[in-house]
Amino acid sequence: MVSALGISGEKPYIVFGYGSLIWKPPPYTVRQVPGFLKGYVRRFAQSSWDHRGTPENPGRVVTLIHSDDWQQFSSVNDPFPKDDIVWGVAYTIDPAYAEEVKAYLGAFTNEKRLAGYTEETIDVWGVDNGKEEIVVQGATVYVGRVGNVDFVGSEPIDQLARHIWLSEGPSGKNKDYFYSLAQSVRELAPESKDSHLLALEVGMHFSLKDEAGFKTMPPLKSSKFAGSDTCA
Repeated sequence: MVSALGISGEKPYIVFGYGSLIWKPPPYTVRQVPGFLKGYVRRFAQSSWDHRGTPENPGRVVTLIHSDDWQQFSSVNDPFPKDDIVWGVAYTIDPAYAEEVKAYLGAFTNEKRLAGYTEETIDVWGVDNGKEEIVVQGATVYVGRVGNVDFVGSEPIDQLARHIWLSEGPSGKNKDYFYSLAQSVRELAPESKDSHLLALEVGMHFSLKDEAGFKTMPPLKSSKFAGSDTCA
């Protein structure tokens, strides 16, 4: 288990990636441990017009939400599974470059605070011989607040899949972000899974068959405020 205290007795800088950081690790990483969080859900519930969409057609990126907060947004279109957990990667940064990496992530951090995210310290869990155990203590993670202006809540899976399929922004196609995340989560561990990503992947499959039909569906909610590709 990675301790909350390093060899020097100081708390190391460990950041948990649940979005694009899974396949784009931060620099100066000296250790990376796959694992999962309890008490949270990961959802494509954050509007993004400056990375995976445009102001006219904002895309969707993942956000991390407390399970208790998400229950108020759950519906028959996005049922809240009791066993839903968030798989990702805990990155320990070389202490000599910790401040540099914090500065590297600083732009995202500032965006997140403005967009309604809070910084929390969490334990990361793993599975060893079929038994759950804490594998990392004291990791930093960015958690979304459901009241922020870019939070769009629960959307019907078929419409959300269509929206992701069609959206594109300065950072590229929204569907490329989705597929990178889904594939990365699958490769983390034999036990890694995500029911939300799986449901969306099924919806994306049907988008290949009926893209023209998707275009006749009503547009999803948008925001005039900035959203961003998740830094975590």
